[in-house]
Amino acid sequence: MPSWFIFSLVTVVLWGFWGFFPKLASGLIDPKSALFWEAVGSVLVGIVMLFILKFKPETNPRGAIFAGITGVFGLLGALAFFYALSKGKASVVVTITALYPIAVILLSYFFLNEVISIKQITGMGFALVAMVLLA
Repeated sequence: MPSWFIFSLVTVVLWGFWGFFPKLASGLIDPKSALFWEAVGSVLVGIVMLFILKFKPETNPRGAIFAGITGVFGLLGALAFFYALSKGKASVVVTITALYPIAVILLSYFFLNEVISIKQITGMGFALVAMVLLA
């Protein structure tokens, strides 16, 4: 089994918990506080993991800017996610927000000139139908 596949399965499990615990948090504290504590947890784990791995960051300015922008969008998305979970059912909110690859496919098409296959278009169509049925 290739290592990328194992890491992908680990990601699915970890993100499953990532989608579950915010519902518990948003039932006990407001979304802004939940986001704050998520960020604290992320920073702590990041620092510990980087220290354990004896990591020294690369200093390519463009790469650092894009990574920083990733953090901005990730945290803003997490805040919206907490608000959604505080108002809706976890099973529906997590499933709908898991459709974010549609946005990635479209952004990649328009800005990276990646080709969208008929299979991907069909998949996006089914995903959008699923979103409507879930909502």
